[in-house]
Amino acid sequence: MTRVRIDYRWVAVFAILVTFAVPWFLWGDSGVFAGLPLWLWWHIGWMGLTAVVFHLFTRTAWDRGIVGEGESR
Repeated sequence: MTRVRIDYRWVAVFAILVTFAVPWFLWGDSGVFAGLPLWLWWHIGWMGLTAVVFHLFTRTAWDRGIVGEGESR
């Protein structure tokens, strides 16, 4: 897979993470699980998923766009 395709995939992954960070589909829902509202559980789970994705990003693609002029990879 080319480097550009990998870059586009990371952009898509982060766009999805940002899009679903706000649980718009839970607005107005009064559901509760284990004493906490569902929207709070969504945020807890989403923060965990985001942490895992960011860890993968730092291990595989951290140097994307960081190399300056005249430097080689």
